[in-house]
Amino acid sequence: MTRIQLTNSKTGQTTPVVPDATGRVGVYVCGPTVYDRAHIGNARSAVAFDLLFRVLLHLFGREAVTYVRNFTDVDDKIITRAAETGRAIMDITEEASGWYIEDMAVLGCLEPDHAPKATAYIDRMIELIEVLIAKEHAYEAEGHVLFGVKSWADYGTLSHRSVDEMLAGARVEVAPYKRDPMDFVLWKPSTQEQPGWESPWGRGRPGWHIECSAMANALLGERVQIHGGGIDLLFPHHENEQAQSCAAFDTDELADIWVHNGYLMVEGEKMSKSLGNFFTVKDLRDQGIPGEVMRYLLLATHYRQPLDWTEKRVEEATRVINRWRRALDHVSAVEPERVAPSAETVAALADDLNSWTALRAVDTAAKQVLEPKTAAEHDAASAAFLGGLALLGFASLKTAATLEAEAKSGLSEDHTARIEALLAARITARKAKNFALADGIRDGLSGAGLVVKDGPSGTDWEIGPDFDPAKLAELEALR
Repeated sequence: MTRIQLTNSKTGQTTPVVPDATGRVGVYVCGPTVYDRAHIGNARSAVAFDLLFRVLLHLFGREAVTYVRNFTDVDDKIITRAAETGRAIMDITEEASGWYIEDMAVLGCLEPDHAPKATAYIDRMIELIEVLIAKEHAYEAEGHVLFGVKSWADYGTLSHRSVDEMLAGARVEVAPYKRDPMDFVLWKPSTQEQPGWESPWGRGRPGWHIECSAMANALLGERVQIHGGGIDLLFPHHENEQAQSCAAFDTDELADIWVHNGYLMVEGEKMSKSLGNFFTVKDLRDQGIPGEVMRYLLLATHYRQPLDWTEKRVEEATRVINRWRRALDHVSAVEPERVAPSAETVAALADDLNSWTALRAVDTAAKQVLEPKTAAEHDAASAAFLGGLALLGFASLKTAATLEAEAKSGLSEDHTARIEALLAARITARKAKNFALADGIRDGLSGAGLVVKDGPSGTDWEIGPDFDPAKLAELEALR
């Protein structure tokens, strides 16, 4: 079996992924704080770790891999948004969580095995905090509970920062009740207007860092094989998470391998609202950029390197995706058992997710499908092309002929994205046992002239004779 190795942020060295004693590989990735639409930087992290998930599934098998990506649904940013809008916090977090799921589906991301919400694990957080206090790694002060960084000798070893560097870069909250400026909050008091839970230290809410420790521990145990997120989380979030988890469980590591994806730039500048270059996945969808083009561009730069999102690169990604669509119209009939990514594709991804080399291998196969030298080459290229698309997350890519037929029927790529997003919302509603919403979405799609088909392999749809794209816009409120 091909072995996969990843660069460990803690050591800077490539490290092989080794299953635990039960033969399983656990992956925990810090997900979004849900109060707004996901921006393209959020999407980069989701796509990078979706690729890792797919590669692990390919190499180890479905039963051996558990992927957890959380939702932070209690946070000061959410409280602020609720105060600004006058909306209930739960309404904001549920809406934003739904948006995130829909947008990631448009980008071809698989749903994780577990998508825990922080508010469902408050009891576990309180238990961990009590353990840390008992072991003298944490202390109570003026209704707060703080982790004492000096109580854990290895603090700073993950991010390789000295205390002076940490003080300079952490935006440390100055508070008279702290024993040390670097001590961080595990629990904080809540006013009556703020969300809060009863605890041994009074009514309050958890700090951000303890949330991930609780969810990772509850779903994957005291130590995981892979822990990931954006490079912006390395310090202080992951440094603090590791410190409190290791201190609570008397272990030397929280994760065998720490994996972080790089920053995202826009036309050479840091993305920010003040520069006018901040955009969400929905913004790009509204501009008519297909999810497959976004995914290709996000994978065309190695996950650890900074990614520069430019118009030129969008055009390049579009050309490649269009070539792949044409190739899909010309693939030969391949038995399902013969469909498999090329050895070059698998080897590239197993080598620290070398996605650019893998994309090139798939593109080479696409060109061979379009201009084969022999029938045998055409068959082999078709099998490698289809297998590569599946492994890289492009299995749902529509053929050029299909898009042309849809265009003639009045169905644009934007319509397709809206339909897929509505179907993703329907799946989410069914999982949440909100059958009224699920049925409402199905009935709305039927009313727009679409035929929705549920089967053992999932949900499919097709255009009916009475298709009316104008009615799709009316269904947005259902999401």
